[in-house]
Amino acid sequence: MTILGIDIGGSGVKGAPVDTVRGELLDERFRVPTPQPADVDSVMDAVAEVATKFDGYDSVGITFPGVVVDGVTRTAANVHKSWIDAPAARLFAERLGKPVTLLNDADAAGAAEVAFGAGRDQSGLIMMVTLGTGIGTALFMDGVLLPNTELGHLEIDGKDAELLASDRVREADDLSWEKYAHRVSRYLSHVEMLLSPRLFIIGGGVSKKADKYFPLLQIRTPVVAATLLNNAGIIGAAVSAEQAAAGPGGQHPGAIPVHAGS
Repeated sequence: MTILGIDIGGSGVKGAPVDTVRGELLDERFRVPTPQPADVDSVMDAVAEVATKFDGYDSVGITFPGVVVDGVTRTAANVHKSWIDAPAARLFAERLGKPVTLLNDADAAGAAEVAFGAGRDQSGLIMMVTLGTGIGTALFMDGVLLPNTELGHLEIDGKDAELLASDRVREADDLSWEKYAHRVSRYLSHVEMLLSPRLFIIGGGVSKKADKYFPLLQIRTPVVAATLLNNAGIIGAAVSAEQAAAGPGGQHPGAIPVHAGS
């Protein structure tokens, strides 16, 4: 079975077929800009444009930047409000003509990192944090995903944490790496106080610049950069689609149990 993974982000929609045993892309990924406004019809068109660049796939895993429950998108913090309560998995399946599994974008990235990357073979409570257009989070307890945590919207000093420490804010405010590290530390310290995770895995576009600000972070919990970088969402979406197709007990070696909307 060949599975296509597609990652809907705040700035781009990208996808590629995935080797779900090794956690690698089987072809060069194709990317288009996320349409603005990112309403249902426009994003559907962008996803279809990415999908048409590939052929021979049997099913599709798609990430979404918001809460996904039973294939329905419940929130839309960084996309158009038309996504709220949209039957998105069904709409994508009808548009692409293939079975579709839909899950939160940070959950997908975390699933890939826990199965193949920085979180592999890690026990206890692991937290994936993606710093990009917003802040995405995913929690894993002994490799099992607790979906739709959305801890990027915690309130810090009366503001949504995304307005404090996302990569978009870093760029918009032209923050130095020292100032950005201070903001990220404040956010991670707050989460640390609430949950006491054993490990933070930092993903998103800014994870490629970990050497600029990781040494400046001031928290107790170990912090590592995501190893799959911007491919994590694509890979995690495909792994989730494979597991959904296999049903209970159908996981391959190296996969993790990902409980997501489909």
